[in-house]
Amino acid sequence: MSTVDKMLIKGIRSFDPENKHVITFFRPLTLIVGPNGAGKTTIIECLKLSCTGELPPNARSGHSFIHDPKVKGETETKGQIKLRFKTAVGKDVVCIRSFQLTQKASKMEYKAIESVLQTINPHTGEKVCLSYRCADMDREIPALMGVSKAILENVIFVHQDEANWPLQDPSTLKKKFDDIFSATRYW
Repeated sequence: MSTVDKMLIKGIRSFDPENKHVITFFRPLTLIVGPNGAGKTTIIECLKLSCTGELPPNARSGHSFIHDPKVKGETETKGQIKLRFKTAVGKDVVCIRSFQLTQKASKMEYKAIESVLQTINPHTGEKVCLSYRCADMDREIPALMGVSKAILENVIFVHQDEANWPLQDPSTLKKKFDDIFSATRYW
């Protein structure tokens, strides 16, 4: 069974790009509590983005997910999420996703700038870093966790705005169930 150990967030929504915010996940349960606007939803969105590569709904293609550079009077903000987890076979892995939001003359430009998987070489004890294209990383993380991307997106890290999908129209419901149970592979 895969478990999530820690997550570092900086430069994402209200999390300051200058400070590292580390969240430790306890076993068997971690409760995330706080007042409105404290960043509870952002923590779940960061977990989902780390594991699936999917931006949250209403993130406007990343523009409203990265800390706004204008808040600090800057033209660029860099954001980063580091997620440390144990794979389905118990191996420690760190997923690092880095982003950049730049204020251009008349618009903001969002860019995913780095996707890295970091492991420890069992023979030497040294860190081993593998850089990935985002699409490859989006497939690799669910495989390492031993769960499908559909389960991560629709069950484990389902966004509060999308949590009512079981009550939607039959065609949407069928598509979600096909994704979750991989029924399309057997047709």
